[in-house]
Amino acid sequence: MDLLRLATAGSVDDGKSTLIGRLLYDSKSIFEDQLESIEATSASRGDEHTNLALLTDGLRAEREQGITIDVAHRYFTTPKRKFIIADTPGHIQYTRNMVTGASTADLAIVLIDARKGIIEQSRRHSFLASLLRIPHLVLAVNKMDLVDYDQEVFERIRAEYIEFATRLDIADLTFIPISALHGDNVVDRSVNMDWYNGSTLLHHLEEVYIASDRNMVDVRFPVQYVVRPQSTEHHDFRGYAGTVAGGVMKPGDEVAVLPSGFTTRIKSIIGPSGEVEEAYAPMAATILLEDDLDISRGDMICRVNNQPTPTQDLEAMVCWMSEASQLTAGSKLAIKHSTRWARALVKDFRYRLDINTLHRDPDTTSLSLNEIGRVRLRTTQPLFVDTYERNRTTGSFILVDETTNVTVGAGMIRDTE
Repeated sequence: MDLLRLATAGSVDDGKSTLIGRLLYDSKSIFEDQLESIEATSASRGDEHTNLALLTDGLRAEREQGITIDVAHRYFTTPKRKFIIADTPGHIQYTRNMVTGASTADLAIVLIDARKGIIEQSRRHSFLASLLRIPHLVLAVNKMDLVDYDQEVFERIRAEYIEFATRLDIADLTFIPISALHGDNVVDRSVNMDWYNGSTLLHHLEEVYIASDRNMVDVRFPVQYVVRPQSTEHHDFRGYAGTVAGGVMKPGDEVAVLPSGFTTRIKSIIGPSGEVEEAYAPMAATILLEDDLDISRGDMICRVNNQPTPTQDLEAMVCWMSEASQLTAGSKLAIKHSTRWARALVKDFRYRLDINTLHRDPDTTSLSLNEIGRVRLRTTQPLFVDTYERNRTTGSFILVDETTNVTVGAGMIRDTE
């Protein structure tokens, strides 16, 4: 049974939290005491219906304001697939929360209020999903019950969005009319929209094909930990633990180790449950090599003739996340790329991107909280990178303030020099 990571996005009051609550409720993925608790809370607040949004809006501030602030993660399972849902906030001031919450998603659900149609926040969330290279996008037109389940309303929104989406890099786009409040087309097919012949939302989530989304060609194995012998019985054991970031690795494969460039062969591979015949992204594994090489945390195991780019000069799209400071030319920060740490200097800016209009401002000299721009960086030691389009793991990094040890930026590599 595979795992689908999905993120929800949408404007305030579009019904993201209600949709997730409906998914959990109709798929029987919540406990009776949880249901009793939200029923009691809904009754005390005077809500007309059981407010399923309370399943995800866990912060007291969220419940009081009726908005999502933090990224709430929920887990559920059907007979066909496991799911991790990230309920990300819609407000522009929480752009950083959406970037972090959706960065690992296989699929994004963008909700649109059928009464309002496509608005500025809808475009912004769609752009962020495109920027993060989320392979699959579902446009869920919610609150169809408030427009009398009118097909013309749905088709008009669909046509407008398709025209907008031509400016974005979206590989797979699906449209589903729903009512999260009443459950239409969420888990069960709606009797009120017999004109819709597509899948329900849950059926689509269960059937969407994600096996080909990850890069299975370029072998990338960042070393996280060196497993040394812990007893005389295993005195000759030396393995390299980490998470496969790309490609497929098998015993007998010839591999190279960066930065040394030495080559060897894979002796065996150990997974969480014992020895395995192959390891592939995103498996956690321990690799044993035939030769005793000097390998440490931050090194990269890859194919001899298919290696990432070793570089100290990066050009990346950076989302700035710090309230306390700005990113400016000359800023010095720690950079973490896969398992490798270095220090980075901001050389200059290409442009700042207006995520509402997609306008590029080439005269920018800084990035403030929640702003995104294309930045050139110089690192103190080589990083082994791919472009973000090629590999979302080896093509991304975080920036850390060395004084406070706080993560202040997230980057997606666009080019190397």
